Amino acid sequence: MKGLGITVAMVSMALMVYTCQAGSSLHPLILIPGSGGNQLEARLTADYKPGSLFCNRAGWNKGGWFRLWFDPSVLLAPFTRCFAQRMMLYYDPDLDDYRNAPGVETRVPHFGSTESLLYLDPHLKQITSYMAPLVKSLEELGYVDGKTLFGAPYDFRYGLAAAGHPSHTGTKYLEDLRALIEDASASNGGKPVILLSHSLGGLFALQLLNRNAPSWRQKYIKHFVALSAPWGGTVQEMLTFASGYSLGVPLVDPLLVREEQRSSESNLWLMPSPKLFGRYKPLVVTPNATYSAYDTAQFLDDIGFPQGVGPYKSRILPLIEELVVPEVPVTCIIGSGIKTPETLFYGDAGFDEQPEVVYGDGDGTVNIVSLLALEAKWGEENNQTLKIINVNGVSHTSILTDDTALDEIFGEISGINSQIMSSVA
Repeated sequence: MKGLGITVAMVSMALMVYTCQAGSSLHPLILIPGSGGNQLEARLTADYKPGSLFCNRAGWNKGGWFRLWFDPSVLLAPFTRCFAQRMMLYYDPDLDDYRNAPGVETRVPHFGSTESLLYLDPHLKQITSYMAPLVKSLEELGYVDGKTLFGAPYDFRYGLAAAGHPSHTGTKYLEDLRALIEDASASNGGKPVILLSHSLGGLFALQLLNRNAPSWRQKYIKHFVALSAPWGGTVQEMLTFASGYSLGVPLVDPLLVREEQRSSESNLWLMPSPKLFGRYKPLVVTPNATYSAYDTAQFLDDIGFPQGVGPYKSRILPLIEELVVPEVPVTCIIGSGIKTPETLFYGDAGFDEQPEVVYGDGDGTVNIVSLLALEAKWGEENNQTLKIINVNGVSHTSILTDDTALDEIFGEISGINSQIMSSVA
C-alpha cells in the first residue's frame, strides 16, 4: 500500500507539473464581446430629468452607481421607457461626436477581467449567461482569468468614425485595448496575444489592428479569431431602425426602445454595406419605395430619423467600406443555416408595424454575405492568412454555448497555441 501511495503521489505531481507547463506555454488571450455583451453601469446627476415618476425609483437617482445593462426591470413597460431614456446617445453636430443623455454618467466595470462578460446580471445567471460557457472551455485549456485570460468590455452604444472625425469614447476604448494587449504580453514573457471577439467586437478588433503600425501588430498579435462578425452589417439593423427590435423578449414593445436604438452610434455602424449587399438587392420594400443598401441615407430620412443621415454619410459610410487586411493571421468562425432577415416588406400601416420578412441564409442575425465578407474581400491578398470555419445550424449567440461550436473554438485556440493550424473545413 505504501508503494501504491508513492505512485499516486508521483502521478499527481506529474499532472500538476504538466498543467503548469501547459499554462505557461499559452499565448495570452483577450475576449472582446459583442453589442450588449457586457455590463454597463450608470449614475444620475443633478442634470438628469426623469421622464416619469417611475424613473424616480428608489436608489436610481441618489448619485450612486447602478447596473444600467442588464437590468431585468427593462421588461416592464414603465421602466422600459426609463431604461431607453438613460441609454440614449445624442449626436452633437458642433462637436461631430456622440455623448450621453444629460445627467447620465456611464462606466464599464471590470475592464481587463472576464467578470462582466460571463453574465449580464450575475443575480440571474440562468437567463443572462453570455460568455460563461466559452470562458469555462478556455479554462479547461489552462487559461486563468487575470493571468493568461483577459476581458475587454466596452460601452457598446458607441462606435468609431472614419478618419478626420472624432470618436472620443470609441477611440479611448481602442487605446485601453492596446494597453491591455501590451500588458498581457509583458506579463506572459513577451508572448504575442490572441484576440477572440464576438459579433461587433470583431469590427473593433479589426479597426484596432488597422490603426496600429505593422511592426506593433507583428510584435503583439499572435492571431485574431472572430466569432459571428458582421463585417458588412445586417438587414436586421434596418428593421431595428425602422420599427425597433425587442431582442426577442416578448414583453418588450419594440417601439418603446426604437428611439434609443436609433441613437446608438454602433447600430448605425451595422447598417448593410452598399458594396457588399449591392445596388440592386431590395432590402426594404414599402408601397411607395424600395431601398437597397445604396439607399440607406434616404431610408433613414423616410423612417423619420433625418438626424442620422449626416453622421451616416460622413462618419459611418467611409468606415464600413473599409476592410483592410491586418497582415496577422485571421480565423472567422461563423454559424449558418439559420433563417436570417433578407428583405423586409412594409404595408400601408408604415414603420410602426413589424414587417413581413423574407428570410435567407445566415446565423439568424447576420446575413451570410456579411459573415463571409473577408473571404470575398481578401481572397486575392497574398499577404493575408485567412481561415473560415462554418458551423452549420449554429446561431449568432449560440456560437458561444453550442457544444459543436465550442469544440471548434477550443480546437482553433489549441492549434494556435501549438502553432499547428488545422486544414480548412
